[in-house]
Amino acid sequence: MTHLIGTQKVGALAGSRQLLADLTLGIHSGDSIGILGPNGAGKSTLLRLLAGRQTPDYGVRTQVEAATLATVTQADEFAAGATVREILHPHQAEHEWAADPNIRDIHAGLLQGIDLDSATTSLSGGQRRRIAIAAALVQKPDVLFLDEPTNHLDVEGVAWLARHLKGRSRAGALVVVTHDRWFLDEVCTVIWEVVPGVDPGDGRAQIPGRVEIYEGSYAAYVLARQERERRAQVAAEKRNNALRKELAWLRRGAPARTSKPRFRIEAAEALIANVPPPRDDVELVKMATARLGKRVIDLENVTVYYEDAAPAHPILAGVTWRLSPAQRVGVVGVNGAGKTTLLRLLEGTLEPKSGSVRRGKTVKVAVLSQNTHELDALGDMRVVEAVSAVRQSIRLGEKEITASQLTERMGFTRARAWTRISEISGGERRRLQLMRLLMAEPNVLLLDEPTNDLDTDTLAAMEDLLDTFPGTIVVVSHDRYFLERVTDHQVALLGDGNIRDLPGGVDQYLQLRQSVQSVQAHQARPKVGVCGAQDEGGTQAASSANPASAPATTVAPKGGGAELYAARKEERALMRKLEKAGQALNSLNARMGELAANPTPQAVAKMAELGQESARLQAEIETLEEQWLELVEQLEG
Repeated sequence: MTHLIGTQKVGALAGSRQLLADLTLGIHSGDSIGILGPNGAGKSTLLRLLAGRQTPDYGVRTQVEAATLATVTQADEFAAGATVREILHPHQAEHEWAADPNIRDIHAGLLQGIDLDSATTSLSGGQRRRIAIAAALVQKPDVLFLDEPTNHLDVEGVAWLARHLKGRSRAGALVVVTHDRWFLDEVCTVIWEVVPGVDPGDGRAQIPGRVEIYEGSYAAYVLARQERERRAQVAAEKRNNALRKELAWLRRGAPARTSKPRFRIEAAEALIANVPPPRDDVELVKMATARLGKRVIDLENVTVYYEDAAPAHPILAGVTWRLSPAQRVGVVGVNGAGKTTLLRLLEGTLEPKSGSVRRGKTVKVAVLSQNTHELDALGDMRVVEAVSAVRQSIRLGEKEITASQLTERMGFTRARAWTRISEISGGERRRLQLMRLLMAEPNVLLLDEPTNDLDTDTLAAMEDLLDTFPGTIVVVSHDRYFLERVTDHQVALLGDGNIRDLPGGVDQYLQLRQSVQSVQAHQARPKVGVCGAQDEGGTQAASSANPASAPATTVAPKGGGAELYAARKEERALMRKLEKAGQALNSLNARMGELAANPTPQAVAKMAELGQESARLQAEIETLEEQWLELVEQLEG
């Protein structure tokens, strides 16, 4: 591995505060480094120091002279009046960059639907983010610095970026600041955790921030960090015991010394060996049924289309979809497919063009929107005051939590909880927004991109909080880790007007999208027959498929057309069985919730019977999913 960038005893100040100190780090070719840490710890500062965009207050930064660097910041700033083509390929003819297959792949993965001659000022935030990333990638730098690259990207865009970065890992180094844990786990092989400094005040010496290094992906980092904290706790207990003994044995000489325990992966694995599942689904269904009743929100034959669009191309077309008590649904889909429209329907701020939306009498909906403008009017209030203004306490699970306890649980220290709202960061505003929603005690939560601006520790706290929420949750998010952690199943909006269940989760959605793109690319090719000549009437020899119902791949297995047809037919049959079994399991859980609301001896006996049936259905679904995945692998050849 070639050394590219290094720092020796580097430090950075933020006013009189020692933000970072004594950083001795190195970046080598082939490194894929993920930077983590709480909001305000100095992650972006560290990235600027490494990239040479900020001069350290002390210490030395070195760089190989021939090494090329590219940086994507959170600002996505472009030259005034510049077009997309000028940003991506300045002073370069189209045939020059289009001849490179790597650059063509970048265009296909990030720039679909974007006119290269359009001005960057006319584009949306998501499009500007894609252009900024593409502009850095086409440079093929030796070291690529990315600051929150997944912001404004959908699930498909994040998956493409991860795949592309893994493909270029041998060609150079990657340093990325992100809170997207799936992306970290997929791309990074080393985690740098920025540990924030402490300013005790009263003239006492500051403890500057530092960087802890963990080998491995995000999953390995979580395991190693937990083991490190366990060792620190054990060491602290040993110190306390030693101090107590020292008081009794001061006159007999120096206290005994203890050796440091070595890191053992087995010890870290033992920490999670007996950890229970994150949620007690039966108890949550019981509580949710008591609060919500049998009906939550039902969409009955609903059709929605925009006023400026033709009714022939609706966002939703004759959709029937039902939410049940304690159901946790994740919604994925391309931009413009109607995810936010679906949330507005459920919220009640949008009425369908036809069909009906029926709500239970006790339904109380709360929406976490993508912005936090509603907090602007509360700028002079303290954080804890803004939470307690909604309600003094709330019951989550079997515990009653006060406003101050909730703020502490969501990562606000006692001092920070009394900070004015006008002075807190974007991530802290997001946390406050969620806490105020929860204090209102809704029984249906609609979360629209809830992970924006939140660090990983706060995301873990939010997930823990939502695990005890006794109601129905619908989440729209590009954060795959959060989506799969918080929700029990996912649905997709593919742009065809339907809501499609995803028994195979986000992986199945990405395969469906790949299939849609393959079919569209196939239909865009010249329409020729099997012998290379165009058929009579200009029709295509191969039959066209409906993209929404296309199989997960278009690669034929060995053996010819008959085997391909049979495999695709079997795949569609498996999908129907999976959807049917999933619907049956949802109905069964809803029935168990109804029985749990009135636990008579007969109901308890029936619940035991239904529990056995639920276990059988779960096993059946797992078997069907395994068969479906094996078939997909065969289709991929």
